[in-house]
Amino acid sequence: MPNDDTHKPPPEADDIAPKSAPLRWLWTTVKGLSLFTVLSGLFTVLSTLAVGYFQYLNAYQEKVSSQAKEDMTLAAATFTDISHPFSEMQALQQTLYTDFARAVGEKSEASDKTLTTRNARAISERYEKARIELRENIDLLTRKAEIYIDWASDTYRDPAEKRNVDGDPLSRRVLRDYGFDCSDKFNFPAFGNVHAPNGGMQPKEVADDKYCAIAEKRGVDETTKPEDAFIRICAGPNDKAAKRINWYSAKHHVLTMHYCLEAAHNKLAAARQWAAGSDRYAAKESDLQGEKEINAQLDDLAGRLNAFNSLALYQMEQIRVKYRPAGLWCKVPFVWNIASLNCFPIRTASLTR
Repeated sequence: MPNDDTHKPPPEADDIAPKSAPLRWLWTTVKGLSLFTVLSGLFTVLSTLAVGYFQYLNAYQEKVSSQAKEDMTLAAATFTDISHPFSEMQALQQTLYTDFARAVGEKSEASDKTLTTRNARAISERYEKARIELRENIDLLTRKAEIYIDWASDTYRDPAEKRNVDGDPLSRRVLRDYGFDCSDKFNFPAFGNVHAPNGGMQPKEVADDKYCAIAEKRGVDETTKPEDAFIRICAGPNDKAAKRINWYSAKHHVLTMHYCLEAAHNKLAAARQWAAGSDRYAAKESDLQGEKEINAQLDDLAGRLNAFNSLALYQMEQIRVKYRPAGLWCKVPFVWNIASLNCFPIRTASLTR
């Protein structure tokens, strides 16, 4: 018969425990300490993870706050850097032409001693200097508007997203080659209507390369949604595709403002020569006698600057929205990764090309 010892069940833990009372008490204490050690270790691990998570969250929020402050500072500085020289140029242009028109109206343009002529002489040098400085800096101002206002206010812009370097083709050269008409009200800035009704009869979308061949030109009115607040310009009906001017782009405002400012500058050549005391051209001076037309052109320049100022302030408010403090759900682990919560104003991603 097999040995009975081979069929005995394994000894229970209590059977292994010492039988005497003092040793049994010590065994129970050791078992309790072992369980406490395990629970304590688990608690330490969880506490470390929680502390690390909230330290990371706080560091992230500090980075967001720092980036928000930097973006707002740069946007405000860019707004000032652009608005001030354009405002100065337009004020000097308006004053110079007004003095010229008054002198001609008073038949005193040939005299150097009248107050009107002396005022014109005083601002002429300042005007020409301001115009040269603006022309020297216009390309830099254009890029600053794009970087520190347009890009900074775009909530959904991901710097790591694939895009072409020359994705926005609009430039001063394009405006010149396409003969941008500053006096055409179709080409005046407009931002659409956020309350425009949805649905209804919508015009059929036309591709840019076919737009110039159609007779109908589409502008921005009260039925236009803000996302459609753009116009298209054409060089001709068949030779080139249309180029878009987006009125929610500070860069496009700067380009069109400067182009129209230069157009007015060239048109005022005779008045500028008179103000500078240079040789005068009677024929060109007679072309400036249409005071209503010139004043309308100068008023349009002021309107363009006002549109840029309004857009810049609007875009700075968008920067505030972009960096708005996160809600309670964004503090919950794993929940704040949900894209719909928009808990990540600063996006982190690998650079792709």
